[in-house]
Amino acid sequence: MDRNSAIGLTLIAALLLAYFTWFAPKPEELPQANQPLTDQYLPSLDSAAKPSSPDSAMAASLGELATSLAGQEELKRIETNDLKITFSTKGGIIHDLELKNYKTYHGKPLMLVQPTSNSTRLLTQYNGKEIDLNNLFYTLSESKKADTTFLTFTLSLTEGTSITQVYAIPENGFKIGYAIKTAGSAREFSDQLVLTWNTALRPLEKDLNDSRNNTTITYYQNGSFDELSQRSTSTEKEVLSGNVKWVSIKQKFFLASIISESGFPGAEVETSVNTSDTSVVKRAVVKIQIPMKAVVEGQANYDFYFGPNDYKELGKVTESFAKNVYLGWPPVYWINKFVIFPVFYFLTNTIGNFGLIIIILVIVLRIILLPLSYRSYLSMAKMKVLKPELDEIKEKFGEDMTKVQQEQMKLYQQAGVNPLSGCIPLVLQMPILFAMFYLFPNSIELRQQSFLWAEDLSTYDSILNLPFTIPFYGDHVSLFTLLMTISTLVYTWQNNQISSVQGPMKSMSYMMPVIFLFVLNSFPAGLSFYYFITNLITFAQQAIIKRFVNEDKIKEVMENHRKMMASGTVKKSRFMSKLEDAMKASEEARRQSEEARKKKKKN
Repeated sequence: MDRNSAIGLTLIAALLLAYFTWFAPKPEELPQANQPLTDQYLPSLDSAAKPSSPDSAMAASLGELATSLAGQEELKRIETNDLKITFSTKGGIIHDLELKNYKTYHGKPLMLVQPTSNSTRLLTQYNGKEIDLNNLFYTLSESKKADTTFLTFTLSLTEGTSITQVYAIPENGFKIGYAIKTAGSAREFSDQLVLTWNTALRPLEKDLNDSRNNTTITYYQNGSFDELSQRSTSTEKEVLSGNVKWVSIKQKFFLASIISESGFPGAEVETSVNTSDTSVVKRAVVKIQIPMKAVVEGQANYDFYFGPNDYKELGKVTESFAKNVYLGWPPVYWINKFVIFPVFYFLTNTIGNFGLIIIILVIVLRIILLPLSYRSYLSMAKMKVLKPELDEIKEKFGEDMTKVQQEQMKLYQQAGVNPLSGCIPLVLQMPILFAMFYLFPNSIELRQQSFLWAEDLSTYDSILNLPFTIPFYGDHVSLFTLLMTISTLVYTWQNNQISSVQGPMKSMSYMMPVIFLFVLNSFPAGLSFYYFITNLITFAQQAIIKRFVNEDKIKEVMENHRKMMASGTVKKSRFMSKLEDAMKASEEARRQSEEARKKKKKN
């Protein structure tokens, strides 16, 4: 790219950025069906629930437990720095739970538990009859130790015999301690409790399809992390046996989990989705086995985690819990964990503007990769010097590609050029390129952070909503993705001016940016903006590098190498010798195959 082209592209980008900064269209709200349920669906805390009366037949079968079937539900609200939690004396359960410092995409309270979407059952057998302990009425007592509030829900049986559920709610954080205990004899109960957790996950983000593709159940079993298929549109189910340390109902940016440091003996997990129901992302069912022996011995101590799917936060919760944030496969995982994330988090703690953070992140990474970029550009400069001779070879030998390749290898050898030297730096940069595909879509820090015309960098930016859906593209136009595609096409055109590649392969190089236009249109705006800025910085970087690359000097070095090759003072490199041998072997195999074909044709 020449100086005028670079200035022109920069001015176009500046005009577009300025226009959409001051004249950006306001984001439209999604249809009402896509909005999560709000407080209007929750019972008022000021009004007591209607008292319930037990069924006579049920009461007769439960003996002393019958009195616990009747009662009046009382609600107890606890508010910490991070959570608003309401507990119910009916079942001794979490009635509803709100994350104080987060909102839904539409600015509503972010509820991870609410009675219209969640239900729990604590099943066991009492004197041979199945009973749900969460359908009984408990008495509540409250105490406080340091900055932790303890709520104890007690279910009295006979004199001196009781079952209690204890919650420990700290002033900070998203973990809630939970324990089940018994006092006195528990002979009337079966050997096992089964905690069943059924939830309909409501939309919390802008993009329902993206939310569905990132919602599943994850678990840590026998020292290994696993999950149900995220993108499945059918029912997914798994029966877990062995040591199950934790189970999480995972949405894109939030988790609801139950954790046991000693492990559960087994569990069942299931997800399902109805694609026509836009009021529900997915439905999830978790069944956890709790041994009654652990309850009797006072070892049924667990934790709930209701909070953000934040890599920094999850690492402090329990073993391998941070794997709920997927960082990619090795070596992408290592690059994200040890390079990208530390730099990104440092910037987020010091700078408030996430658009500026992304720009600085690009600059830092381009500086780190500068030696590779220089070597790549130097290789392109050498190929540019050789391009007239390479074109002459192609014109001389025409369609005989084998002969063309042989002559090109001779030319590379004479000039002292390694044709792969420009590819290796690009390949070494690929892990960082892929790392960004996991950083931006999974970074809760970008959630609801606006920049220019994008109201939320964690989802797509839409400057135009289409009245129809384009296959593989969507029903909207993402400007950051469009800018990224245009700049990538310009970058590809620039490189093709000095490339020796011709024919279909050269045309194919323009296809990748177009493919990414479709692929990234619904990806987070932060990702597309990162690639767009990367292209702009690369243009500037190449313009600077060009000042330090003297093509006349490159020609002189190549000519000296040719003379030394002709005089025999320079030997072939091992790589070039092996490449030449491989080409000769390929040519010999082709010749033998051709001769065999001719003989077969004569016979």
